[in-house]
Amino acid sequence: MTASGKELEVKFALENHTRLKQNLESLGAQVVQPRVHEINLRFDTVENDMLRSGQVLRLRKDSEARLTYKGPGQVSEGVQSRVELEFTVGDFDMAQRFLEALGYKLVVIYEKYRATYAFEGVLVTLDEMPYGSFAEIEGPDGESIRRAAERLGLDWESRIFESYLAMFAKLRGEMGFTFRDLTFENFEGIDRRNQKPELK
Repeated sequence: MTASGKELEVKFALENHTRLKQNLESLGAQVVQPRVHEINLRFDTVENDMLRSGQVLRLRKDSEARLTYKGPGQVSEGVQSRVELEFTVGDFDMAQRFLEALGYKLVVIYEKYRATYAFEGVLVTLDEMPYGSFAEIEGPDGESIRRAAERLGLDWESRIFESYLAMFAKLRGEMGFTFRDLTFENFEGIDRRNQKPELK
């Protein structure tokens, strides 16, 4: 997130998660957060106003708990740009009860494993989702993000602007999945190599 409270980032689908990790390490990237399991709760109004307007209200738990608001996204400088406001909370369960008491409903649970690296002025995250592996690059401007992607051997023209949940919604439609939550348990027994959403 930038000093102005904006998130600038892009994603890349990874065929070889280990290779990018090795590239980062060989180029001197510093580990900011070792691989950690994340659980994320997404909330919305009863009328799904946030989904319709492209906003996000998320409660996340990994090594700590954080509450995040994201405004509608737009493409700027070739990367995804949106307002992001985030702060830590001391009690994950109480934060969930607080949001529900305000009238927000839990709409989806999703999880992933994430490792974060600092690399040449940007943050690079390696994400293991139930349906595949991805990299996110977040930085202060589009040029820094693009330069880092090229240094890491990522194809800039293949970058992704969709959220993980938007990709999951596509996959649910393509595969006819009836489960709501994006969890590793729900994907047990499914060959992830053949279940990636059609990315455009």
